[in-house]
Amino acid sequence: MGKIKVAIIGVGNCASSLVQGVHKYVEAPDDDPIPGVMHNRIGDYRIEDIEVVAAFDVDRNKVGKDLSEAIFTEPNNTIKFAEVPHMGVPVERGMTHDGIGRYLADVVVKSEHSTADISGILRDREVDVVINYLPVGSEMATKWYVEQILDARCAMINCIPVFIAREEYWRNRFEERGVPIIGDDIKSQVGATIVHRVLTRLMENRGAEIDNTYQLNFGGNTDFLNMLERERLVSKKISKTGSVTSQMQEEPEADTIHIGPSDHVPWLQDRKWCYIHIDGKVFGGAPVKMEVKLEVWDSPNSAGVVVDAIRCAKLALDRGQGGAVFAPSAYFMKSPPVQFTDSEAHDMVEAFIAEPAVASVQVKHGDGDE
Repeated sequence: MGKIKVAIIGVGNCASSLVQGVHKYVEAPDDDPIPGVMHNRIGDYRIEDIEVVAAFDVDRNKVGKDLSEAIFTEPNNTIKFAEVPHMGVPVERGMTHDGIGRYLADVVVKSEHSTADISGILRDREVDVVINYLPVGSEMATKWYVEQILDARCAMINCIPVFIAREEYWRNRFEERGVPIIGDDIKSQVGATIVHRVLTRLMENRGAEIDNTYQLNFGGNTDFLNMLERERLVSKKISKTGSVTSQMQEEPEADTIHIGPSDHVPWLQDRKWCYIHIDGKVFGGAPVKMEVKLEVWDSPNSAGVVVDAIRCAKLALDRGQGGAVFAPSAYFMKSPPVQFTDSEAHDMVEAFIAEPAVASVQVKHGDGDE
């Protein structure tokens, strides 16, 4: 089937982990389990078939550099786990809009270059899939890029909590153009949201009652620095909270649940620490309390999901499917058009990969706007 040509919007830690992973998992065997990889092959595509051919950023430290160099340029601070050779892919000047928040203004200095012809570059390089890695709160910038993606007729993976795939207006736009979108807001492989979802589901399936719960997260990357600006957190909190409460039998009272980023600790670099607490009752009303601490490198944790999302998006593109792709969105994203349990979503993704006919079924129920 050839390569999957990919463009990246935002050359931060997540882009660094993705690009490193593409070079690390070259010639991965089809059948042998590989630590950190959910699917060695999806359809006819391996991880090594992902080819990044374009990248966009506004940071003067990155614009103009080869992508292989830009991914290791400050303020990026994620773990280096693979050598990346010169790629011949210069980082092009993207659109700023609201992409630089108040706390990033002293860290990210805008390039003096003019904004590149984004849609033209996407067309000229025959890009199949575009990944949105903009900072949280980049509402205007994301929607501007969506117009470029639609104009170039590319598939899109929306990794941030600006709601595109779950909104009927944007889904219809992608359907009209005949290109797929997977979104919104990437779930990490083993991250705070997926763990919290599974625990709340487990307790209710076992007949326990949940009284109160919180999830507190902090880390040292620019994402957490950016989220110190609370105004940019509205969609993030909606996304993370909704992802967890969607697994509960009844919507909890607002004052019984708190989920959201808490602070920026620079020395943690790209590491993320998460604390989850759940209060509940079991048989006879006896109390039960649960405390979980999770430590991860944040960006590789999401890149392991994105390599699957890219290949699922390309499968949908190959099949001529436009609009939101429900199964991968439900499994890979915090705020998909329709929420399912993670076990249901897992089975849906496997069916999507194996059976094209199943993939074409459009779900018309759930907690979205359909």
